[in-house]
Amino acid sequence: MPNLRPIEIILILAVVLLLFGAKRLPDAARGLGRSLRIFKSEVKAAQDDDGDSPPKEIVATADEVVDTKAPEPTTETRPTER
Repeated sequence: MPNLRPIEIILILAVVLLLFGAKRLPDAARGLGRSLRIFKSEVKAAQDDDGDSPPKEIVATADEVVDTKAPEPTTETRPTER
């Protein structure tokens, strides 16, 4: 693999910044880090030879938790036709 010069690294970072934007870049990096952490724990669990112990539970901080409330059911009724 060829070595990257500093100007090439700066150019790549500028293109990434233009593609994602300054506001979404931290969220993308956070999501990537979370995905890598989950992948690492899954690989570690797969390499466990005895298989008796359950995989470790991944604990998320309050900042990482997304509110996924289910929509409330509506009480709207349809008139029945006879």
